[in-house]
Amino acid sequence: MKRGKTDAADAEAICEAVSRPTMRFVPIKSKEQQALLSMHRARDLFVKQRTQLINMMRGMLAEFGITIPEGIGRALIKARQIVEGEALDTPAEASQMAAVLGEQALNIHLRLREIDRALAACQRENAAALRVATVPGVGPITATAIVASVPTPELFASGRQFAA
Repeated sequence: MKRGKTDAADAEAICEAVSRPTMRFVPIKSKEQQALLSMHRARDLFVKQRTQLINMMRGMLAEFGITIPEGIGRALIKARQIVEGEALDTPAEASQMAAVLGEQALNIHLRLREIDRALAACQRENAAALRVATVPGVGPITATAIVASVPTPELFASGRQFAA
């Protein structure tokens, strides 16, 4: 592989790729597919942020001997209790920070639910996503992600090639 990231090197690589007979080209995604992918990217970010906030609360409160249950549902219940003023056996500053973190986690969780509802609505309106969702274990999130990511499934010779 050649070194050096320059416009000339990029142009040379593009020319070489185009001249290869076995080169396969990917069609451009529609604006709708790009919008759907942006929803999925935002969703992924929110899931990570919610997890980080809950783990931060867990770690901080563990220093004071307070545990937050495993599982997102139970952790959010505990976060709501803290936000609503549950007395914690911690200094006021730690209780306040736990409430701030809990409130952020709850707000992000609400955004996630909104995105999930929007993705489910997109799936109901898209024939391809409805077909993909007939596969056992595939729900609205996976179905819409596949439809948005793969503009032309005919490019794949087999299911194995698609999975790779």
